[in-house]
Amino acid sequence: MTNSIPEIRDAEFLFVTGSNTTEAHPIIAMEMKRAVRRGAKLAVSDPRAIWLSDIADWHMQLKPGTDVWLLNAMAHVIVTEDLVDKDFIATNTENFEAVRDTVLNYPPEEAEKVTGVPAEMIREVARAYAATPKAGIYYTLGITEHTTGTDNVYALSNLVLMTGHLGVRSAGMNPLRGQNNVQGANDSGATPVFYPGYQNWHEPDVRKKFGDAWGVEQPTSPGLNLNQMMKVMGQQIRGMFLMGEDIVVSEPNVCKVEEGMNQLDFVVVQDIFFNESCRWADVVLPAACFAEKDGVFTNSDRRVQRVRKAVEPPGDAKPDWWILRELMKRVGLEQPDYQHPREIYAEMASLSPKFAGISYERIENEGGLQWPVTTPDAPSTEYLHKDGILRGKGLFQPVEFQPPFEQADPEYPLILSTGRTLYHYNAATQTRRSDGLTLKQPEAFVEIHPKKAKQLGVKDGQLVDIVTRRGRVRCRAMYSRQVRRNAIWMPFHFPDVRTNYLTTDAGDKVTGTGEYKVCAARIEVVEESTPESMFRGAFAAVG
Repeated sequence: MTNSIPEIRDAEFLFVTGSNTTEAHPIIAMEMKRAVRRGAKLAVSDPRAIWLSDIADWHMQLKPGTDVWLLNAMAHVIVTEDLVDKDFIATNTENFEAVRDTVLNYPPEEAEKVTGVPAEMIREVARAYAATPKAGIYYTLGITEHTTGTDNVYALSNLVLMTGHLGVRSAGMNPLRGQNNVQGANDSGATPVFYPGYQNWHEPDVRKKFGDAWGVEQPTSPGLNLNQMMKVMGQQIRGMFLMGEDIVVSEPNVCKVEEGMNQLDFVVVQDIFFNESCRWADVVLPAACFAEKDGVFTNSDRRVQRVRKAVEPPGDAKPDWWILRELMKRVGLEQPDYQHPREIYAEMASLSPKFAGISYERIENEGGLQWPVTTPDAPSTEYLHKDGILRGKGLFQPVEFQPPFEQADPEYPLILSTGRTLYHYNAATQTRRSDGLTLKQPEAFVEIHPKKAKQLGVKDGQLVDIVTRRGRVRCRAMYSRQVRRNAIWMPFHFPDVRTNYLTTDAGDKVTGTGEYKVCAARIEVVEESTPESMFRGAFAAVG
């Protein structure tokens, strides 16, 4: 996030897009509700009607996969009605002309035909966003989990840059991180193209710095990211080490993932519970949970905070850093012999300018610190780009609309999207072990609009098969006016009805992220006389 979570309460305009914030990020949603109560305007862009859309001034219920058309149409209004921040653009940005010329081809009236969002609503939201000083954009996986996810983010960034909503409080561009400490994992270099502190692998000086520090010559080409690995598993990749990741539940096109897992020579799973991926494991390493170890977590808004050990881990469970240290020793790397995670963080900070001023001692004395903190006496950075854009100038990126990988057709006339619910979390490795949460939401379901359900002969609560070109799963239908009439929606938390047998692994051209949000599907009514137990979690290859 360019800005901080507490700043949301003082925002005057909130544009929430592709984020069911109350269910996926309930603490952040509390700040949004607080802002609305004190008078902030709220615009929600989402194919589903979510809780926030009930209190929103505008709900832009667009067709799944049409975000670029909608966002470019908003930019069209801002450009053609001269609502741009000319001074900010001239001083702080480059390539604006390319975006201006592109969005002129996206008038709201044409956008309405593609997205289903009324042209006048697009105009109202664009005007309100451009004219409001404290206007923030908040998005998450509903924007990124598309084959055009990068284009969606570029289109949002263009809106921020052309209105000057950057480098000021209660504004900015704010991706809400979807998992616990995923921000900290990325900060630490858990991607193949960045070293810790987002230092790029292709810079020779960076590779040399880390090679010297670690005593290991660094490769001159990057490895594969998660999405790329899934496609070559069992071929280019012969072994897999999974840490806190249940890929046979969470990855798209799971049938293909399982085929790859079956071809691997060696699999290690390191987790706090026995998960679905453990069925393929040659070795399971029991890890300690957050309350059983010391360390730091980094929040969505870049705030590095201490986590303190409260209880001893059970049995043979050990902290992740301890397990990795022991593995390093066994492959011949004796030094450094870390004794505490504070030593590991100190090493990372010494090699990463963004974190150079952060230490356990400062966190203990001052509370959480938001990077960048470049020197021991530098203050925490509440929001980014206050003293100028960090890369020098903000780069406008023109994007053209590209349709989703799959379209509805006579064989698969519905569009399936997937997501999270309030009561479960990701692969639900933890939450399904909570009796209270399981009572609140015991099983998988598919949301379908009542009118569409009646056309298909589907009763509320009836068993149905959901079928795509990749597979078939069976669960209960739930009448819901939250979804569009030709759309359906499913959570992916339940391993006995693995939704990701259905989703496509067609990926974004830059990140490779699968298109979880748009899959062509159909629903088939199940005869209730068929024993349900025969089909619990069943799937089959289709097409």
